[in-house]
Amino acid sequence: MFGNTMSQKVLLNNKEVNIILHRLACQLIEKHNDFSNTALIGLQPRGKFLADRLVKILQEDYQIKDIKWGSLDITFFRDDFRRSDKPLQANSTHIDFIVEDKRIVFIDDVLYTGRSIRSALTAIQSFGRPAEIELLTLIDRRFSRHLPIQPDYRGRQVDAINNEKVKVNWSENEGEDSVYLINN
Repeated sequence: MFGNTMSQKVLLNNKEVNIILHRLACQLIEKHNDFSNTALIGLQPRGKFLADRLVKILQEDYQIKDIKWGSLDITFFRDDFRRSDKPLQANSTHIDFIVEDKRIVFIDDVLYTGRSIRSALTAIQSFGRPAEIELLTLIDRRFSRHLPIQPDYRGRQVDAINNEKVKVNWSENEGEDSVYLINN
């Protein structure tokens, strides 16, 4: 499937992803109760899938109503956005609630260098000044950080070396919920 030069190992299967999503949802409930002053923001492009899934679990399995959630595009806030030869493809930002004085939870699938989170911290300022910002990530690649950023909620910690890639699949776009470690 990937040719001879790549190998892949399953880090999380469908059942394990589901268990972790429910654990993360419960941790959010413990900290944010009814979410009346909290908003969840998925970082585009990949964090949106995780945010949408968590909101669905919170609403359907834990009967939490009136959750404010959206998505934030960080494309033009990245410090490396001019380093690519190909044209940038921006994603959509959808924030239809007031950010000012809210407790914001950034949601992303993989925390790697921390640069995406730094970009999100800059991008959110266009919408107001949150009371506080937390970070939830499905996968924390802990030995790859370039910036002093750590998650408040983490699904699984992965010790991947730099030539290894962590790939998160969602049933909505890849047909399965899974996480792979791909070795180039």
